[in-house]
Amino acid sequence: MIRNNILELLLAHRTDDQLENEMLQDTISFIRQHPDCFERSLLVGHVTGSAWIVNKEGTHTLMMHHKKLDKWFQPGGHCDGDPNVMAVAAKEAFEETGIGVRPISRAVFDVDHHVIPERKGVPEHIHYDIRFLFEADKTMDELPSNPEANAVRWIPLEKVEEYNNTPSIMRLVKKSM
Repeated sequence: MIRNNILELLLAHRTDDQLENEMLQDTISFIRQHPDCFERSLLVGHVTGSAWIVNKEGTHTLMMHHKKLDKWFQPGGHCDGDPNVMAVAAKEAFEETGIGVRPISRAVFDVDHHVIPERKGVPEHIHYDIRFLFEADKTMDELPSNPEANAVRWIPLEKVEEYNNTPSIMRLVKKSM
């Protein structure tokens, strides 16, 4: 079964955060119920992969200002059928930032789910976002933008809340410090 690997990783994931634990359990249940959970065509929701990227010194994270959502986020995106969610996160990181990343661990770093509003005929649905921790070389503070981003920037961890202070992002920062 193509879902076994991600289910094993999720079942091994531990968190002290009550909200994340609830989202973890929801995500496990969703994946067990939907053999096509990696497909964007599953309109109730689908699994996505994100990359939380830090520099070698652990002082900065690489974030992008998402054009469609008009907010700062970590890179990530749809699996489009690929059950290797970590590979999806790494691929999306490169596509959205132009930076090659290296996994710090093969373990799940964080789990989140969030509602995506209806857009262009696609009904409202849920992204079951599985996040992995990566490292990259910090070259310049601001990197060239791309079709999906207004800006790509290395942000000091202690200043991330100035860009996006949602509980989801702040949980990633807390885990990084």
